[in-house]
Amino acid sequence: MKPKNTILVIDDEPATLKVMEANLSREGFSVITALDGAAALDLLDKERIDVIIADYMMPNLDGLSLLARLREQGVDIPTIIITAHGSIEHAVKAMQLGALTYLTKPINYDELLLVLNRCLEQTALKQEIHRLRQEVESRYSFSNIIGKSHKMQEIFELIEDLANTDATILIYGETGTGKELIAKAIHYNSTRRDKPFVRVNCAALPENLLESELFGHERGAFTGAIKTRIGRFEEADSGTIFLDEVGDIPPSTQAKLLRVLQEKTFERLGSNQSIQVDVRVISATNKDLQDAISKGEFREDLFYRLNVVVIQVPPLRERMEDLPLLAVHFTRLYAEKFKKDIETITPEAIQSLFNYRWPGNIRELENVIERAVIIEKSKRIEEATIQKCLLPKKNEKEFRYFVYDGVPFKKAKTDLLNRFERDYITRLLEKHGGRIVDAAREAQMDYKNFCEKMRRHGLSKWDFKA
Repeated sequence: MKPKNTILVIDDEPATLKVMEANLSREGFSVITALDGAAALDLLDKERIDVIIADYMMPNLDGLSLLARLREQGVDIPTIIITAHGSIEHAVKAMQLGALTYLTKPINYDELLLVLNRCLEQTALKQEIHRLRQEVESRYSFSNIIGKSHKMQEIFELIEDLANTDATILIYGETGTGKELIAKAIHYNSTRRDKPFVRVNCAALPENLLESELFGHERGAFTGAIKTRIGRFEEADSGTIFLDEVGDIPPSTQAKLLRVLQEKTFERLGSNQSIQVDVRVISATNKDLQDAISKGEFREDLFYRLNVVVIQVPPLRERMEDLPLLAVHFTRLYAEKFKKDIETITPEAIQSLFNYRWPGNIRELENVIERAVIIEKSKRIEEATIQKCLLPKKNEKEFRYFVYDGVPFKKAKTDLLNRFERDYITRLLEKHGGRIVDAAREAQMDYKNFCEKMRRHGLSKWDFKA
């Protein structure tokens, strides 16, 4: 059964309290009463109260003084002030001190019930916002960025140092390394955490729309601008804007972005009125911006404005000691999401993950584990399942081998040799366009022996024909 909402009614007239208690109890509320504000404060320390109804004029501590005391103590409970001496001046004072509304005696109980329901809806909304905010802050806390490698520990320390500053930050890293996750961790652990975090993918918008997206436009500024629209910088006021793929911003927009960074002002398209904003800028790119500067594709002065503090996020292949932690984390995450009875991932499956180069980094690893969870039939993700989910490795140019210490020595050695053998033969067949004779000759192997190894690894010359 849903618990009753508790109403605290405060009035120095016992008869009024009795009538209020009877009427509100009839409507399904739990009612607690007090004869003055001082007694009410004692009750607030002991009871969970959803709404306060307080008389304006009372001995010891009147309604306005009670509101002031609650405000000082940081108590956020919707409060309705009731009085027999209604005036605009009293109403203004009550609202200034945080009262939700102001009613006069004699009480119209239909009106009071409407106000009470509005109070309870407001309380429920505040609680939901608080819950969601805690969930978001928990999700983007430092502890939820997974990594025990030395490089990631250095990043964690830097994030902690940067969080409560307003320094402009540039995050470098390949696609899929978690640049946005780091930007959110900085925002949600900063003093701006209660303000907006606004992400803009600068590479996803064509040049003619990006400026409007960032800075907004006035009605009639261009064909199709049927109404005024605020831009992302206005939306992020007092918070953080995250410019993802900032290296793809066209030169025509770079000058306006530079001005925002320098002066914190801009104009919407079609307007000459300057708009002032207080925004922290975090940007990210997978491009070499200094190379772009040398090619005339990126402004040098903008680069130095963005490049105040740099965070270099390593690719997954350079932090492979974090791979088991990430694999287990994603296994649990997607097992819960898809309601699968999967408890863990086997050491042999993790060894297969070690033997892959991960061009798509953590995002690719997450996708692989998600697919594996979906198709796995047992209570553990097996090696065979992982092999089905990994992409073909035809275009890998760099071959590195990692041995997971959860696998027995003989098994790890066999896996390593098999991977080396398959990769070695694959590279030769790619080089020679599937011509087995030429590949075997370069390997200084017998033709039949080379063909046998191809058969064992499921390789066909037709896979490599130009």
